Amino acid sequence: MIQDLLLLDIETVPMVDDFSSLDPVWQSLWWDKISKTVPENTTPEDAWKRKAGILAEFGRIICISTAYFYEDDNRNVCLKIKSISGDNEAEVLNGFTELCNKMYRHNKNFQFGGHNIKEFDIPYICRRMLINRLPLPEYLWLHDKKPWEVKMFDTLNWWKFGDNKNYITLHLLATILGIPTSKTDIDGSMVQQVYYKDNDLPRIVEYCQRDVVVTANIILRFKDLPLLTDDKVNVV
Repeated sequence: MIQDLLLLDIETVPMVDDFSSLDPVWQSLWWDKISKTVPENTTPEDAWKRKAGILAEFGRIICISTAYFYEDDNRNVCLKIKSISGDNEAEVLNGFTELCNKMYRHNKNFQFGGHNIKEFDIPYICRRMLINRLPLPEYLWLHDKKPWEVKMFDTLNWWKFGDNKNYITLHLLATILGIPTSKTDIDGSMVQQVYYKDNDLPRIVEYCQRDVVVTANIILRFKDLPLLTDDKVNVV
């Protein structure tokens, strides 16, 4: 049931804006990690700008948007969104686990839903929780589970249909399914600049929330249900 899903999307940035701000030990660790996977002649500085935010060892989470489906009095499917954001990552993660704990107490069978969350969002959250010395709740103890024991509604995996080589972005999947895209005034490549240069976290939060709505509509399309209209989406 879609009411069992807790949809989520995260926005991340490098731990510092510029590679030069890292101390020599971290600079060396960064280049050891990334040097074999970037094109020849790429500098550590360029690689930092492009890659650091998506690696949990060198990035941090600044926003987690969550959402769940519910029915209104007329049995229309609606979506309620709540975002946790801020400059203090530990507080963001604590806010997220408090929200999940409430969901877990209400429904032990709840599942996370999202796009590429099995390989990005959820592992990133778990790693950053450990780095911040926060305890992992039971529903995030995934490291010792077999693949078929990890139950998530991942729209990327759904679209693969068993073809593990296939990869598709949220933007492309939404476009080919006729779903309005979230890529309007900002996309993922701009988050670092909007955060560090423009100091505009609310703009990033709005973008993250739009991604959650797009994911929700993709799930509804997979389920052959009507898409959400603006009046069926509530931000709290």
